[in-house]
Order: sequence, then C-alpha cells, then structure tokens
Amino acid sequence: MMKVLIVDDEIRMQRLLKLYLEPAGFKCVTSDNGEDAIRLLEKNSFDLVLLDIMMPELDGWDTAKLIREVSNVPIIMLTARDQSAEMVKGLRIGADDYITKPFDESVLIARIEAVLRRTHHLQKVEFKGLIWDEEQHELKYKDINITLTPIEFEMIGLFLKHQKMVFSRDKLIQTIWGFDSDIEGRTVDSHLRNIREKCRKVNFPIDEHLKTVWGVGYKWE
Repeated sequence: MMKVLIVDDEIRMQRLLKLYLEPAGFKCVTSDNGEDAIRLLEKNSFDLVLLDIMMPELDGWDTAKLIREVSNVPIIMLTARDQSAEMVKGLRIGADDYITKPFDESVLIARIEAVLRRTHHLQKVEFKGLIWDEEQHELKYKDINITLTPIEFEMIGLFLKHQKMVFSRDKLIQTIWGFDSDIEGRTVDSHLRNIREKCRKVNFPIDEHLKTVWGVGYKWE
C-alpha cells in the first residue's frame, strides 16, 4: 500500500484528501505544518507528499526546499493559485507536479498515479485476456500485439486501472494531456474511436467494455 503524507494547515482539506485517497488504496498520514512534516519524513518512509503552499510560518515553498534536503520523495503541490509562474517556481524547487484547488477527485488520483509511475515500479493490468504492460509499453490480446500511439496507450491504461469510473472529456484531457492543454473534446473522441477499431481487429470485444455514457463521457466495465 502506497503511503502519502498530506501537509495542509486546514483540517477540512486533510479530511477531504483522505476521503478521496483511502478508498483508492492509499494510506494517509497528515500534518498541519512544514516543520512537523520534515520531522515525519526524517523518521518515516513515504511514497508521496501532497503539500499545500499557503501555510502560515513555513509555507509550501520553503517546506519543499527543506524536504529536498532530506528526501527525494515525490512532491505534488496543492494551491488555490492558478498561475504559470507559481507552477514553474514549484517545479524548479523540486516538486514533481502542481494541482490547483478545487480539484476533481479522479483527476487528483490519476495525477498522483502518474507521478508514482515515474518513481516506482511500472504496472501491468490484465483484463479478460487483454494485457496492458506499462514497462514494455505493450497492449496485447491473447498474445497478439495491438499497436497504439502513446496517447492511446495512456488512455486505455487509465480506463483499465479505473474500471467503472466515468471520465468526462474534460477529465480525460486534464489527465492525459495536462490541465493547461488546448485539446478539444472531439480529439478525445477520435482517439477512442481508434482504440476501438484496433481492438476489434484482434477480436477483443471492446464495445462490451469501453462504454459511452451519453451526455457525460466514457467508462470501462
């Protein structure tokens, strides 16, 4: 089980993050200030830090700098500010990603998983003969290789890892391309059409599992 340190001076936000993360299989430890977070990191092992920027006394910027002196743990910074300069500052300090409040639960989890993939063991997902292998960057059905573009591969992997979760087009754009992308919804539809066609060619029953939720988005079931 992945262990996450949540650093935020607002108890309400700590509880909300735990409410999102614990059902997704993460073990959460909370701290309400930067100094306490540093002490926890010196004594314990964590897989990820969710770090709020706007904290009294020791803010998120200074806390991130101190964390980098004692640990290479991945850091995702959380903030109400939506400015490119703020994001660049966090990344230069040593943060791995930057999420603006308020955030969508599924996007938050997907962004956490994306950071963890870059720093932990890669995943393999099997579903009724379909194998999505992140390390080999392969999708196979009954040992037949399905050639996908990088975006298509990332997209079907997202669905396989979050079965029954509905993703709107906006959520898919934010998760796959990034929150500052200018990609349009029809581009998402085009990629999904290609995935369906490629899976049909190897006789995987894609239409039974990749479903369109009319007026909302898509899901895998």
